[in-house]
Amino acid sequence: MNPHSAGDGAPETPTIEIEQQVMFFDTDCGGVVHNLAYLRMIETARTMLAEQLGLAMVEMAARGVYPVLLRTEADYRKPAKLSDRLIIRGKMSRMERARFWCEFEVVRPADGTLMVTCQQSLALIKMPEGKPLRLPEDWAVRFAHLRIMK
Repeated sequence: MNPHSAGDGAPETPTIEIEQQVMFFDTDCGGVVHNLAYLRMIETARTMLAEQLGLAMVEMAARGVYPVLLRTEADYRKPAKLSDRLIIRGKMSRMERARFWCEFEVVRPADGTLMVTCQQSLALIKMPEGKPLRLPEDWAVRFAHLRIMK
């Protein structure tokens, strides 16, 4: 999915949806997906979502600006297994001046089972100084409905 607006004046909400197949290296000796494999899949979705937000990693690296993960909170609800096809859905859910949050869910489409939910907070950091930056100015307008005051 791409950032979207319902076309009826509804605000734009940045979203992403990708499909991943569970590979052998994603599993433990019992054939169950390892918790870090889910985080790798979520990282892939988050990177694609960031590009939709105008945060192209190559361009940002050239400017010394990096999105830094501040916190990850995941609930592992059901185990996925080798060869399962999974859908990872993500969206930017809220933001402050210098921090934003994304929410993800991992679903097995074959039966609609919700496997994992995940919330992450991120900030943009200027390197090598390690200085937090304000979020892009256009986000305040485009995603005003996601803004929380602090």
